[in-house]
Amino acid sequence: MNRLSNRLFKTLISMAALVLSGEAVLAADMPGVTATEIKLGQTMPYSGPASAYSIVGRAEVAYFNMINDQGGVNGRKIKLISLDDAYSPPKAVEQVRKLVEEDEVLAIFSMLGTPPILATAKYLNSRGVPQLFSQTGSSLPANVKEYPLTTIYSMPFRTEAWIMGAYILKNKPNAKIGILYQNDEFGKGYLRFFKQGLGDKASLVTQEVAYDISSPTIDSQIIQLKNSGVDTVITAATPKFAAQAIRKIYELDWKPTHLLINAASSREAVLKPAGFEQAKGVLAVNFELFTDDPAYADKYKDYFAFMKKWAPNENPYELAAVNGYISAQFMVEILKKCGNDLTRENVMKYANDFPEVPHPLLFPGVTYNATATDHTPFHAGQITRFDGDKWILVGEAIRPTPPTGE
Repeated sequence: MNRLSNRLFKTLISMAALVLSGEAVLAADMPGVTATEIKLGQTMPYSGPASAYSIVGRAEVAYFNMINDQGGVNGRKIKLISLDDAYSPPKAVEQVRKLVEEDEVLAIFSMLGTPPILATAKYLNSRGVPQLFSQTGSSLPANVKEYPLTTIYSMPFRTEAWIMGAYILKNKPNAKIGILYQNDEFGKGYLRFFKQGLGDKASLVTQEVAYDISSPTIDSQIIQLKNSGVDTVITAATPKFAAQAIRKIYELDWKPTHLLINAASSREAVLKPAGFEQAKGVLAVNFELFTDDPAYADKYKDYFAFMKKWAPNENPYELAAVNGYISAQFMVEILKKCGNDLTRENVMKYANDFPEVPHPLLFPGVTYNATATDHTPFHAGQITRFDGDKWILVGEAIRPTPPTGE
């Protein structure tokens, strides 16, 4: 046997040994995957107007670090490349293209923010790249027919808006409702679905006031709402502006029924800046158990231990961190199910394998859902009230009946 033949023979023997040992030679169509690593990508608003949410990304990086310390997934370490998009759609497009075309990630995981997600969904779906656990409640990227490779992890705007509508119709059927909303699909989605959920009572909405995310304050919008005579306010805003709304309503000595969307219910990012006393009495829709409620201490035991060791500089009571924690857990579950068949197609197969799945950190009656025909993750939610110190439950979880045509 000549030298070349001998080298080829040894190479074939080595390849066979890898296969027999369970470390099969990876196919060429497995971007982001090697024998030792699984590469995921995401963009996150580490700067800009939605930076309060960036703890989601930091919690996810920390969770994967913990999994890697335990040996990874099927012998492979998870590398999450998390880039700043400043909550800017053009920046998100630029960063996502880099992640896909240069870093060649297996999938995009847990992008945050409706505008960045919508700006990149078409590109990722056309490239066959899964866009999983996107942190948005918009129903647009959850449209399975248009974006079959995009799943979301947030209370859908429409479900949340329908829950608020159901609560108002039951408890304040003659309300005069004013809606403060962000002037983009994030805010307009809430406006559209809230009115849709009211059905033939949509005329209860008597005032709609928008703000631009570049605005320094929304004081004038709150004054406009008060002067219009509404007695119920829906605030569909990001944390900075939700805090301003709470504070301004208090300063005006105005006492409307005030409902916050889930994304604006953070104790640390919204209620604390607004002032706990000023925020007393506000309502919100929630789907995850409260981190600061002693009643749930046992359920949060593993979570707090994780945060203390792997994210010691983060606020463990921030529910946005819980979002990242649960999303990362589900992502690891998907990768484990894939085994060594880590193609994008197989990742998507198992990403669609969450039919109404409960989680110990979700309220009773609330489940995460993602199937091949339905990418809306939560079909029920819990109305809560802030008592000046903590969120408390108001009734039981509400599973709204979809309006006719949905």
